[in-house]
This record gives sequence, structure tokens and C-alpha cells, in this order.
Amino acid sequence: MALSPFIFGCRGPSLGVQERRFFAKVQPFGFILFSRNLETPAQIRQLCEDLRAAVGWHAPVMIDQEGGRVSRLGAPHWFEFPPALDQAAAPQSERLFWLRGRLIAENLRSCGIDSNCAPLGDIAQADTHAVLKNRCYGSALSAVVTHARALHQGLRHGGVSGVLKHIPGHGRATLDSHLDLPRVSEDRSRLERHDFEAFRQLNRIEMGMTAHLVFEDIDPDHPATQSAAMIDIIRKDIGFAGLLMTDDISMEALSGPLDLRGQKALAAGCDIVLHCNGQMDQMQLLAESTEELTGPSQMRVAQVLAQRPDVQPVDIQQVKAEFDALLGEFR
Repeated sequence: MALSPFIFGCRGPSLGVQERRFFAKVQPFGFILFSRNLETPAQIRQLCEDLRAAVGWHAPVMIDQEGGRVSRLGAPHWFEFPPALDQAAAPQSERLFWLRGRLIAENLRSCGIDSNCAPLGDIAQADTHAVLKNRCYGSALSAVVTHARALHQGLRHGGVSGVLKHIPGHGRATLDSHLDLPRVSEDRSRLERHDFEAFRQLNRIEMGMTAHLVFEDIDPDHPATQSAAMIDIIRKDIGFAGLLMTDDISMEALSGPLDLRGQKALAAGCDIVLHCNGQMDQMQLLAESTEELTGPSQMRVAQVLAQRPDVQPVDIQQVKAEFDALLGEFR
């Protein structure tokens, strides 16, 4: 099966004829859903079935369902959660993050979604931009690692694969990378002991997402997503051997034509280009500029697919009751 190195979105709550034909031809590695695609559990299940039918295999369907501010699914159909940074301060925070992961996984799998863009390994700083700060799992290295592992284990217990983000660390960004290119001036030795170390300790998570920011002491000319030097650090120093995808390639942190953005990311060493907005002309441009997955990237895809977790049965209402009770004690 020849796959192309993309994760694509779609425009609405149902799949159009043009989209079906395009996905069948291009064979992206997977798909990602956003609020524009999500109405009810039954509708989402049908959309996931249609996406997979278009490519003719059980392709990964993912989502950004961190809980808190970044939640594509909410009441009344799905569980809701406090900001992760608030939860990190609770006395039994490690257990709470496992429960959070397991509850999120229950919601996702019940809708046909089998991958989640979480956990986060970013460490909150005093000046971390508000777009990220309260999504972080703590302001201390040890807490972030403990909480990220627990959430990832909870996701996998519920049959959902994880995506570690934002490698090699977004906590020092003081700009919103959706709109601008953040630059980090911290010296490499400090980054290696602190920011990068969190991801080194989390390097066995099956998929990862790069950060769109410049580390000036390492490569002042390229954001990490498009930097061969930074991807080399991610692979060799951090030791991340999983499937590495870009953050959304259409974010304003990156510059230049969209096809060149994708080509630069792949040339730097990313395995997969993530494109989220579902705009057909942009997806076509990317697809026309890139060849199919081969070599190490193809092997990493095969590894991710082989490691898909099975659902471990639980009494989900009991899980929810425990989560609420532990959180209630803290509040």
C-alpha cells in the first residue's frame, strides 16, 4: 500500500464527492477532525467510516482533544475537563491525568477516532504565551514527564494512540505560532537539561509533532519543523524514534508557498506533513509536490500501525466518578 506523507482535514461534517476522489487517489497516512466536522456521535462515526472507505483501509483518524481550552468535543455528548495546568496542581495529579486520558479515549473511540494529539511535553514558564500556558502539564520538568506519561497510558488503555507535542519544546515561546514565528534565545546547554530533557524522557511515545519556533543557539535561520539540525537533535539527542509529523503546515509561523513549506519539512527529516483546514486547492498543491512515503518514514508508519492499542474494558462511569471525586477534593 503506497501512502503519501500527509494527514489531511476535510471541510465539513460529511465527506464530499471531490474529497472522496481526492483521498482515494492521494492515499494520505491519516486524517484530522476539527469542530467544523463534529456534530453528534453518530455523525462523527459515519464521517470516520467514510474517510476510511475513501482510502480503502482503516486509516488513523485523529483530533486535538486535550481537554480544557483545546477541546473539539464538549457537552452534552462528551466529557469536559479543567485546564491541564490547573489539574497539575492537584494532590493526586498523576492519577488524575491517567483518568483524564482514559475518559478522553472513551469519547474518541466511541466516535471512531483512534488517535489524539496529546500528551504535551512542553514546560510552562512564567512568560509562556497564553495560547499554550494553561495547556501545559506543569512548570517543573518532573511533573510534566509524570503527567504526560500518565495521560498517554490512559489514552492507550482506551484504545487511542498518542501524539507527543510540541517536540523539542514550546514552553519558551512568547508568541502564538498560529500567527507569528517565536524565537527562543536560551542557550543550548540549558535547553538540553530542561526543555529537551522532558521529551527525552517521553521518547517512546509512538508519534510526535514538531514545534514551529526557532532555537537561535542551534539554528537561527529555520524553525524546528524545517531545520535539519533540530530534527537531528530530536532523533539522536532526544532519541525520538517514532513517527514525526509537523504541526499544521499552514500556520503563520512558517513562511513561503505552502508546497515549499511541506517540502522543507520533509527534507529536514519530518515523516508526515499535517494540513488541517481542509481546503481542497491547498491539499492538491501539497499532494502534487510530494512523492509517496518510502524508507525510514514508511517503516515508522508500519510501526505505528502495528502498535495500535486495543481497548481495555472499564466501567467508564466509575472512572468518571473517581475523576470528579479527586478533582472535587482539590477544589
